[in-house]
Amino acid sequence: MSLGLNYKNQEPVFREVETDTPFLEYPLLADTGVVRHGFSTRLGGVSEGCYSSLNLSFTRGDSEDAVRENYRRIAAAIGVKCENMVFSQQTHTINVRVVTEQDRGMGFTRPVEYTDVDGLVTNVPDICLVTFYADCVPLYFVDPVKRVIGLSHSGWRGTVGKIGKETVRMMRQQFGSNPADILAAIGPSICMDCYEVSEDVILKFRENFAGVYWKDLFYKKENGKYQLDLWKANEIVFAEAGILPEHMAVTNVCTHCNSNLLYSHRTMGDKRGNLAAFLALRAEPEQ
Repeated sequence: MSLGLNYKNQEPVFREVETDTPFLEYPLLADTGVVRHGFSTRLGGVSEGCYSSLNLSFTRGDSEDAVRENYRRIAAAIGVKCENMVFSQQTHTINVRVVTEQDRGMGFTRPVEYTDVDGLVTNVPDICLVTFYADCVPLYFVDPVKRVIGLSHSGWRGTVGKIGKETVRMMRQQFGSNPADILAAIGPSICMDCYEVSEDVILKFRENFAGVYWKDLFYKKENGKYQLDLWKANEIVFAEAGILPEHMAVTNVCTHCNSNLLYSHRTMGDKRGNLAAFLALRAEPEQ
């Protein structure tokens, strides 16, 4: 049974995993057998009102008990453990943290002890990296050769700062990853048709992206505003980082177009829940 998502083209790049708490996963990543991963929806939780129903934020005013139950449900569906999760502490930076055994549980079983971290990388089995969304872009990275993973939050600031490239750099520097081995995916987020921005944002993209890309990244409208394509921008960032085209999966699911199934800040404003991306290295590769 389909979730009923409105895809932007005819070929979904996700596998819709239908459980009591449904989620989306990428065949590109799942088929490696080395990770468990997923992207949450609004469905299958216990939160009520504007948080309905699978809110995964402790900081938006929802009941803590409800959020913890929501985590237990999505963790069981994906096949990870809440006590093994490590949360980002997102402030639209390009800072990437190396997650170690000492970080296990940070954000769920104990407070996060760091600030200004929008990206996480690790080679520790069973630790589940977690980042948060309601229109911004999730970036997944899996190196099945060195057995290293990365997960980063990329809003327009993270995208123009190229946090995807920084995540690959950290995987290479800290763990010896070869970018040509890395599989990378762009998760559900706001599409170009729905993402209107002002000229000051576009000026920053002009500064950081070569002119040859501009016609694909944005266009100006009669009202003086622009439509911006964060999906294409992050695909370019992946290529600049050395990731091969055949190792990329680019989303075709817009959070704003699917706000009945996915939280969207552009649709709902501040009275809403948060989605989350999950990525964990399996202790043993799946046979």
